[in-house]
Amino acid sequence: MLLQIPNVLSPEQVQACRTALIQTEWADGKITAGYQSGKAKHNLQLSEDNPIAREWSALILKALEQHQLFIAAALPLKIFPPLFNCYQGGGHFGLHVDNAIRDIRAEGFGPVVDRVRTDISATLFLSEPEEYEGGELLIEDTYGAKSVKLPAGHMILYPSTSLHKVNPVTQGARIASFFWIQSLVRDDAQRTVLFDLDQSIQHLTLATPDHPSLVQLTGVYHNLLRMWSNA
Repeated sequence: MLLQIPNVLSPEQVQACRTALIQTEWADGKITAGYQSGKAKHNLQLSEDNPIAREWSALILKALEQHQLFIAAALPLKIFPPLFNCYQGGGHFGLHVDNAIRDIRAEGFGPVVDRVRTDISATLFLSEPEEYEGGELLIEDTYGAKSVKLPAGHMILYPSTSLHKVNPVTQGARIASFFWIQSLVRDDAQRTVLFDLDQSIQHLTLATPDHPSLVQLTGVYHNLLRMWSNA
């Protein structure tokens, strides 16, 4: 499932985040890449133990906790703390698949305290589309490559199994946050069924709140979640 999540951050939060990020020190983006993806990755990134990155990572996680569309789509069990990158001056990321497992470390590069299986990849855009040229996120799925370039504060979710790349940024700067989610439901097709069913229940509840099928449909949703969940 490829899904846009709007308004994760407000315009005021985006501006405050960007103001903080541009005042801190960026490093080579290869620091979090695996062997194969490292050869294709050409961007800048904030270190995981950067205090500004940690502060805004926590704020993004708090925002996601309150975003019902994100919860319904991702069914998050664990979320890797959001990271931040910047593409400029021709920076790009060639075609790759994200690492299957990400280690969460104490104080950035300390001992491993948890691991996240990357079921879902997320990119939260912090630059407006008109601020840079190029920089489209291209995601390959069953129906071909999808080009994604969203307004600041909006986020895209897509299966971490997908081949994807970031086109070169030829002018301006593309700043974004990126991270991964381990879902309660590992299989993308099953998550899609649950999401579609959840949205149908929500729409039916608004249109006809006393519809007799609502209880039955809600039961079907929870029974499927119970069947498919790996929590």
